[in-house]
This record gives sequence, structure tokens and C-alpha cells, in this order.
Amino acid sequence: MDPIGEKAIRASFVNCSKGEASRINLPVGLAERPWGDLDYLGWRDPGAPDRSYLVAPRGDGLIGVTLRVPQGVRRSFTKTTVCSVCMTGHPGSGVSLLAARRAGPAGRQGNTVGAYFCTDLACSLYVRGRKQSQLAGRHEETLPLEDRIARTVRNLNSFLDKVVEGEK
Repeated sequence: MDPIGEKAIRASFVNCSKGEASRINLPVGLAERPWGDLDYLGWRDPGAPDRSYLVAPRGDGLIGVTLRVPQGVRRSFTKTTVCSVCMTGHPGSGVSLLAARRAGPAGRQGNTVGAYFCTDLACSLYVRGRKQSQLAGRHEETLPLEDRIARTVRNLNSFLDKVVEGEK
């Protein structure tokens, strides 16, 4: 992923108003991100732990979505969970269900789509081995790195397709 700036990030959001996008707390240290290892930029809002954001390259532009952790979801701290984007296994609360309001009229009616993401939204780094899950008995995949990266991008795009589906 190429480095992106604040203006491009704010302009990319498809499931919130321009006013909401202008108030989003951007991640600290944008310039220091490992851009070459990222398939998307994802971050949790430090001021609102139930909010997360994701910006990904799409076609010849960017697509950004706001995400929320649904309230009242119980998480087991003893079970293993798997991210539906990068397929990394995590112990306990290392994976969170994140819901995105759909773009367009469907989102204005309150419709959402959800997926299980690595809680820290660092899927790209887990896939590339730059970050390790805390899972004790981690399995090793035999799939080549390029294929794991392609699968991650495919899974992310499938989720993003569902977010923008009602926009048209």
C-alpha cells in the first residue's frame, strides 16, 4: 500500500457523513507506518474503544469504512478465535466482531454488515510474519506468502463489497 495522508483518508469514507469523517481521530504516527507491508490501514480509536476504522486501496482510489464493536457481545477469554480476513488464530479477545454501517440508503436505514477482524486490525502484519499471535499452539500454513496475501485481500474486498452493495 502506498502512504496516504490525512486529507485522502478523510475523503475515502463511504459509510459516514463528511462531518463525521472530519471528526475521526486519525492514527498517531501515520508517516512511520510500514506502508510496504500493509494491504489496508486499520486502527482503533483510542478515545472511543468501540470504534475502529479501515482504509483500503480499491480500484484506482481508496475506500474507508467506520466500524463498531457491537454492544453486549460476550467474549470468551479461554477459546481460540480466527480472523475472517487473514485467517490468523488468536487466544481470547484477539479477534473482534466489527460491524460497518452499509453505504447509501441501506446504511441510513440502519443496515450493517459484520466480520471478525484481528482486534488490532494488523492482519497484513500477521500474514507477513511481522507480528505474531499470542496463540500458544499456532499452526503453520503451507500456503505460500503471496497466496496468503491474495486471500487476505480477497476476504477484505468481499467484506467491502457488502458495505458498498446498497450504495448504488
